[in-house]
Amino acid sequence: MTGQDPIPAVQIDTTRPHPARMYDWYLGGKDNYPVDEAMGRQMLTLDPRVPVMARVNRAFMHRATRWLAGNGVRQFLDIGTGIPTEPNLHQVAQEIAPDARVVYCDNDPIVLAHAAALLRGTDDGATEYLQADVRDPDAILEGARKALDFTRPVALSLIALLHFVSDEDGAHDLVRRLLAELPSGSYLVISHATADFTPEESKAATEKLRAAGVTLALRSREEFTRFFDGLDLVEPRVEVPHRWHPELGEPVPGQDDGVIPGYGAVARKP
Repeated sequence: MTGQDPIPAVQIDTTRPHPARMYDWYLGGKDNYPVDEAMGRQMLTLDPRVPVMARVNRAFMHRATRWLAGNGVRQFLDIGTGIPTEPNLHQVAQEIAPDARVVYCDNDPIVLAHAAALLRGTDDGATEYLQADVRDPDAILEGARKALDFTRPVALSLIALLHFVSDEDGAHDLVRRLLAELPSGSYLVISHATADFTPEESKAATEKLRAAGVTLALRSREEFTRFFDGLDLVEPRVEVPHRWHPELGEPVPGQDDGVIPGYGAVARKP
């Protein structure tokens, strides 16, 4: 699906929690259901900082996008878009580079239902939407080629997505497959939850989500860094998200109350 296609009717499963809707609830959004709020509140009993983590993650995306647009990147492929929460990636990119082209991709029907809110770019730029799953990279690449020029650098953005993709689903292979089609000078942006700092709380959270049918693959710093094999990491390389170029955005209240259990990084394809 792209910005020129009509938005079809969608069937949304409201009987099971969904990560995108839980994320929306953490951010104070209204596009979630009681089942999402209920699971979100269970997560808060394990670690009350979860809403701060969500905002820190969102702020990392904003700063990484500003850095990329400020360094000449004009094409963005954002997989695992989630429910629209302004400012969205295309708004951040097009504020700096009005001609920036952005393709959003998600497999959640509720995101598709809100796609119209994502498809408002500048007159010079373009914003498109694909309905696809990260586990089907060929479909994503085929759709993205219709809006992006794969002979020019593309920033591949995987924000708070890969910790929902297990090793059994080949998370590292999926990233390599997506990167293989992108030219030299492209970038990879990832944020990812980890159990490195809060092992007991993270184990409990993983078990609760698994019982609700949600996969949570919390990777170590070493496992996270493997996603960037063969790429040139941008300084400060792998870092907890709120410490990655903090000068490019405003601090999130509460972000310094202990270590936020996650990693973020940006790297360039040689």
